[in-house]
Amino acid sequence: MAAHDVQIFRLAVGPQFQKLTEREKRYAHHMSRAAWFGTRIILEQVSPESPGIFDFILELHRECAGNWGSLLTLTRGVESEELRRFLTYAATFLSNIGNYFGSGDQKFVPDVSAEFLQVLASTSPRLGELVDEISPAIQSIPPYGLGYPSDITQSTYYLGVNITEQEVQNVSKLLSQHSLFPENTRIRKCDNDFEVLLASVDDSELGQSFPLPDGSGVVKLKRGDHSCHLERVCAELAEAANYAANERQREFLQAYIESFRTGSLDTYRNSLRSWAKDKSPRVENIFGFVEPYRDPHGTRSEFEGLVGIADDTETALLAKLVESSAKFIRRPPWATPENDGKGPFEKSLFEPPDFSSIYTLAYCSSIIFPGINLQNYNDIRQEEGFKNVIISNRMMVESQAQQYPFIDPSEAEEFQRCKSPAYYWWVVLHELLGHGTGRMMTWTGQFEELATTVDECRAELVGAYLMDDVELLQLFGFDETTEIRAADLTYNLYQQLGVDGLRGLSNFNVDTGKWGQAHSQAHFAILKYLLRDGGGCVAVSHDKAGQRLTVRVDKSKITTHGKPALGRMLLQLHMFRCTADVEGCRVYYKALSKVDGEFVEWRETVLAAKPPPLVFTQANTFLDGDEVVLEEYEPTVEGVIQSWAEREV
Repeated sequence: MAAHDVQIFRLAVGPQFQKLTEREKRYAHHMSRAAWFGTRIILEQVSPESPGIFDFILELHRECAGNWGSLLTLTRGVESEELRRFLTYAATFLSNIGNYFGSGDQKFVPDVSAEFLQVLASTSPRLGELVDEISPAIQSIPPYGLGYPSDITQSTYYLGVNITEQEVQNVSKLLSQHSLFPENTRIRKCDNDFEVLLASVDDSELGQSFPLPDGSGVVKLKRGDHSCHLERVCAELAEAANYAANERQREFLQAYIESFRTGSLDTYRNSLRSWAKDKSPRVENIFGFVEPYRDPHGTRSEFEGLVGIADDTETALLAKLVESSAKFIRRPPWATPENDGKGPFEKSLFEPPDFSSIYTLAYCSSIIFPGINLQNYNDIRQEEGFKNVIISNRMMVESQAQQYPFIDPSEAEEFQRCKSPAYYWWVVLHELLGHGTGRMMTWTGQFEELATTVDECRAELVGAYLMDDVELLQLFGFDETTEIRAADLTYNLYQQLGVDGLRGLSNFNVDTGKWGQAHSQAHFAILKYLLRDGGGCVAVSHDKAGQRLTVRVDKSKITTHGKPALGRMLLQLHMFRCTADVEGCRVYYKALSKVDGEFVEWRETVLAAKPPPLVFTQANTFLDGDEVVLEEYEPTVEGVIQSWAEREV
């Protein structure tokens, strides 16, 4: 997949930043710097060539001082159109922090020739070294996407020659038996032995090794993975602690630093206990090896650093829902008279979580989500609670971006009018009552690669199931007298279920038979279930010759057929999750998300209609004496590259 064209949006944060006090600005600055210094950790987690491509782009920017047009005269053979295609690739690469799309994990390559890259590299010896380092990997397909190392997929979570899926499972099982968390590890095969690379500043010998049960080799723990990058993260976190708003913030910052220095996930878990108790901060943050979406085994996590500024008005609106949440957790399909109306698979006491609307100042991650529910450790969630955040400046993009054309033209304008509020509240319910409900077993470790996608599917179903609740919609400000009526919101949501299910097919790889994104697999499974068991509430027509798919929703069947169908699927997944029925879940969910028959043909039409990918430009902060200065950038490919060049990471 070549990077041809993109949709670029600025994640604007200026008005929110200016409302901070000088102390808060200083705290936000150092936290943002810490987040961006995680960039090279992510690059090393994506692909062997990603760090070199990153350096090539930024060295080229330095060489021409950001004056890209000068390359047309400085070198022979550089044409303006080919340069534009390379800059588009560069912006796409930087926004995804690697050469695989954050959403879908599919590889993308520059739409330029190898000879053109050599011409660009001729402007300096360093560029020449870098182009040799990244060639031919920058342009080679396969690998098509991320996955267990093979001829067609790759993963830098698993290093060494010919490491197999079975070997990964064997090593992971051994770590689990010794109560060693996998989130901040990678595995390297060395002949018949294995090194478990532990992310830490400290690179001293641990001296810990364990024999594999079958006697086939030894597993040795080795510290110091991503050491120099974590050192820079820790230095900025230490500076941020000097400007923390309270002792709680200093507690979790100190624990972050200790965990990154030593590699101790026990210490990191303790940091999350303090972080969860830091309620409604003016400057919110998420740090660490957080989400396991990109690990084919489903347990090792990508580094992430997020810093956001709370919006008081929007947060107050969310607080109204949180205050009423105890009422609405009695309305999912598993709620029965036991346990005070919540049913046997819910905690006896529901403690409303912190729920904030924030504008991201720095979001260093391969994918920028519009909403987040953390933390991921279920025992800490049960004991200390969790947080929900809506990323408002990311959420706004959903109403502005070019969409898949899967709605009948006669309904397209109305669909677009209602899409943003319907999507917003769907995400809110997904985070609060989806991820936030249900008594939990040991989830990720037991369900492995299924854990994230099934949990996302369950959360999406909770949100969708409740989106016809009249009392809930009235709380959101929608009834039958408002400009967008409550019924309009519900109808739009069912349309979105169809559209999202179809577009999810773009992240299914027919060569590997694997899904590249947890949410996409979930959306397709929901659509497939509605088509099969929704009684005609949702239908899809396919004009194969005209390459057009159209989603149609029967309004008269939403409450009589659509909602009961969602409830049945939701209850089934919920019971698999709460009873730790791994095999039952695997059979059920794999069948629902299998792409065969007409769905293969649908996928081809989806790919033909795919809109340009999203690319984001984010702000930087700089110190001018004691003053913190915010710099925002134009939503252009040049603006994206300039923002990264000025981060100096």
